[in-house]
Amino acid sequence: MLDRRHLLLGTAALPLAAYAQAPTVLRFSWWGGAARHEATLKAIALFERRHPGVKIKAEYMGFNGYLERLTTQIAGRSEPDVMQINWAWLAMFSKRGNGFTDLEAHRQDLALHQFEAEDLAMGRVAGKLNALPVSYSARVMLWNEAAFQRAGLALPRSWDELFAAGPVFRAKYGDKAYPIDGELYDMILLAQSWVQQKYGTPYVDPAAPRVAMSPAAALEWVQVYERLVNEHVAVPLPLRAALGGAEKPTEQQQDWVQGRWAGNYTWDSVIALRNSTLDKQQKLVLGEFPTLPGAKNSGMFGRPTLMYAVGRNSRQPALAARFINFLLTDPEAAQLLGRTRGLPAARNSFELLEQAGKLPPLELAAYEQIQAQRRAGRVPMPSPLFEHARLHKFMREVFETVAYRKTTAAAAAKRLVDEGNALLNRIK
Repeated sequence: MLDRRHLLLGTAALPLAAYAQAPTVLRFSWWGGAARHEATLKAIALFERRHPGVKIKAEYMGFNGYLERLTTQIAGRSEPDVMQINWAWLAMFSKRGNGFTDLEAHRQDLALHQFEAEDLAMGRVAGKLNALPVSYSARVMLWNEAAFQRAGLALPRSWDELFAAGPVFRAKYGDKAYPIDGELYDMILLAQSWVQQKYGTPYVDPAAPRVAMSPAAALEWVQVYERLVNEHVAVPLPLRAALGGAEKPTEQQQDWVQGRWAGNYTWDSVIALRNSTLDKQQKLVLGEFPTLPGAKNSGMFGRPTLMYAVGRNSRQPALAARFINFLLTDPEAAQLLGRTRGLPAARNSFELLEQAGKLPPLELAAYEQIQAQRRAGRVPMPSPLFEHARLHKFMREVFETVAYRKTTAAAAAKRLVDEGNALLNRIK
């Protein structure tokens, strides 16, 4: 029989043995819908099967509240090991490149050769690789071809044809029918593309925290937005607000479903959503990007759809890097995740889905249109400050005053330049 001394020693050893067998835990946070959650959980299970002793703690939710929670966690140094982030958040959380783990220190765990150099550049801050792109997205023109045919119109190929379609839609379908729909930010970006084509500059300088538009360009930015509304081309903000909320997605609008709103200027990553609710009398197609004669660039706005970053305070940065690499480049993971975060930026993952026939023709056509512009050097890298939460709120407020006719175009343009510069100087 064991004496009392041996019993006590055995009891004391139990916690040590249990600790030795405890799994290594990595926290992974993301936002999304049901399809993304389900696919990601399956990919996590696959990673855990391949790595006995590793446990991935999934922290997921919808988008609302995600940034606020992450901001609190980062401030308290309790952020997850691996985080899904928006590209613009690099400017918020890592102004000097020190807000996240530098992934260059873990190159041996990452298949960086799978990514284009310009994609990797979008994850660098002050020379440090803060994040890797999951996918790349840009704004494209989507048209309901059937609705245009019923109106006796060809699909718009130029700005002139787009503006000319407004009165025709009103005459054919009534006062509440429009050639194009979009939330306020969609229309802000569409108007900005005109200015970029004409003046060669976006609102925010990509190389410095300042407004790049001249006062004349800023004025035209506001005036193009006004034209879209006043000439019955785009759905007015007050009408959208009256139909369930100004930010209600296009695919949830009954006028879109039935073809009375016949276009959308949106990210290529949401094509499937826009297409999902159209009734059988409609047909969604990709349009040409309207371009001014002699345009200085395409005016196309593109940036990473999503990115993965490793927390600065992660205790397992190498393992976190391997997990990110698995999510982005592993063939089995690619099949499980599919297009739930857009078309993969990693070369092999994209080719695998393409060869398996898992890329719908419309999404593939949009991808090829965007890539052709990028290869031609006509989609310059925007400033991440352009989508900074505070600047985004400011721009929306200014354009809302225009949408509700509470200010003049000249006054709004002056605010965009003067107050925009002041705000950029504070958040840089």
